[in-house]
Amino acid sequence: MPKGENVSTISKNNAEHYIWGKNCDGWHLAKSKNLSVIQERVPGGCFEVRHIHNKSEQFFFILSGIATIELDGTDCHLEKNQGLYIPAGVTHQLKNRDEEDLCFLVISTPPSHGDRIEV
Repeated sequence: MPKGENVSTISKNNAEHYIWGKNCDGWHLAKSKNLSVIQERVPGGCFEVRHIHNKSEQFFFILSGIATIELDGTDCHLEKNQGLYIPAGVTHQLKNRDEEDLCFLVISTPPSHGDRIEV
């Protein structure tokens, strides 16, 4: 942040919000040309489409709930305060197989929007 600019905090209460999939939520906590930090909520039984990013590498960090992330055909189970790094070029799919909401952060560099190919 350039010197002299106003500092402002961000949370899902004041962040840009969007809906994806079937009733899943996302909040842009940081959005620049080099970095994306999004807080997401996935209701029980919901999942994203299996996909790949050619340029973006990502890190998923679980805030609450239990995530299943299929990574190149292998399921990884993540609980609260656990994370998983996904390199660019690796097929993956996040799933919430639990009944409770899954809340997590996904950090991408560069941002993954526009760099997603469904497989």
